[in-house]
Order: sequence, then structure tokens, then C-alpha cells
Amino acid sequence: MAAILRSLRIGGRDFNWGARTYVMGIVNVTPDSFSGDGVTDLETAVAQARQMEQDGADLIDIGGESTRPETWSGAGLSAEEELARVIPVVERVAAAVVVPVSIDTYKASVAQRALAAGASLVNDVWGLRRDPQMALTIARAAVPVVLMHNKPGGEYHDLIGEITSSLRESVASGRAAGIPEDRIVLDPGIGFGKTREENLEIIRRLPELRRLGFPLLIGPSRKSFIGKTLDLPAGDRLEGTAAAVALSIAGGVDIVRVHDVKAMVRVARMADAILHT
Repeated sequence: MAAILRSLRIGGRDFNWGARTYVMGIVNVTPDSFSGDGVTDLETAVAQARQMEQDGADLIDIGGESTRPETWSGAGLSAEEELARVIPVVERVAAAVVVPVSIDTYKASVAQRALAAGASLVNDVWGLRRDPQMALTIARAAVPVVLMHNKPGGEYHDLIGEITSSLRESVASGRAAGIPEDRIVLDPGIGFGKTREENLEIIRRLPELRRLGFPLLIGPSRKSFIGKTLDLPAGDRLEGTAAAVALSIAGGVDIVRVHDVKAMVRVARMADAILHT
């Protein structure tokens, strides 16, 4: 795939790739978030999103299902329960902030309802592989999508080669359903079916993933590979996240998905200044 993307319009805002790094703030509407920041109260979730916007977030990503390893290997959250968690939050947040709202889901029914409620981007951690209706739902809504690599169980023989091949397959599925290439963002899936060493390798080798020709999003925030490296719990991984974010930006990512928006906006601006001034 050749380099084809220069900019993308999300929720009425232009994202110009290469101009600067964009920051996506995470709002977890779940009682069992791995990062310890999950909220179950509507007003608290809305306040969190507003604060992230004030702190410099360019997008707000709302999700209702935990992806912590001990829950992710099971059957998952039902669509009905996920809808009950996220739709009121999407509606309120979309009305309360100016920045675009993203829905973090792999279920087509949830994506469809969230888009109707005000979301303008779908963040699919299964890269269109879990729900056969997801690609068509996104294509019909004419919205952008983040396609993430995900391989439960791991066991790689060629880490970057396998991630690249899988992401190409996700892109092909999207194109076949009618999603234009200029609405696709790719995510290598830090922390999803990868060991500590593999997550570190992904960040080191991000320039190789840039060759796919799509904008890249990365989500290292508070992940376990940081905890294992520094021997720290999720709440104490700010500096480790900052290092991962800075080096990811140096490797060419376009969007960083983070919990600690204020601090990571500063990291991103400083990294951008070093790289581009």
C-alpha cells in the first residue's frame, strides 16, 4: 500500500496528518477498567470528558466494555448492557464538547446507535473481525474507523510481519464493504495478545508500520508492559506512559490514545517541537 492519506475530517474537524500529533482522551464507562479510571455515573463521565477537552484533547473515546485480560478472554459484554452504559454518555458528551466523539466498540449495533447519538468515529479493537455487520454499518454511516490489530493468545513468529498482514486484511474487509481508504486509521494493538517484549518492539519498529500508508493510532497508556518494566501499578505509570508516547511520536504515530490528557498533551507538544521545529 502506498502513502495515500494526508487529512481526514472527523465530526466537522480536519485532522491534518503530519502537522502535529493528536491526542485522544479515554472515557471508560465501566466498573472494571484495567486502568482504574472507569466511571459508572453519567454526570462524572460528562465532567471527565469536558475536563479532557479543556486539557487539550482532540477527540474523546467512549467505551463501555473492559479489555483487561481476565475479562477479555470470556464471552464479552452483551450488546444490550453495552448500549445501556454508553448511549446516555455519548449523547451527553457529544452535546457538551466541541471535539469529536469516538465510540470504542466492536459491535455493529452499538456503533450504529452511538453514531446516531452523536459519535463521529468508530474505534474497533477487533479490526472488523468480530461482527460481520460492522464494516457495512460504518460504510453506510460514512464515518471514519480505527482498525486495531488483535490476536488473543499471541505466539508470533514474525511480529511486525503478522501485524502488517492482519491490518491489511482488515483494510481489505473495510474496502470491500465500501469504506474509503481515506477514512481508515490503523492501530497495532499495544497490549492485546502481546508480551512485554513484543509491545516494546512494536514501539521501536513503528516506522515499518508507517509503510502501510495509513495514519497510525497507538494506545500505550497505563498498559501492563509499562507496569512490568517499571514494576508499578496502573495508577503509577504516568512517566512510563510519557516515555512510550514520546517515542511513539518519534516513530511516526498520528494519534495517541491516553488517560492522562493534560500531561500527555504537553508530552506530545514537546515531542512535536523537537521533531518538526
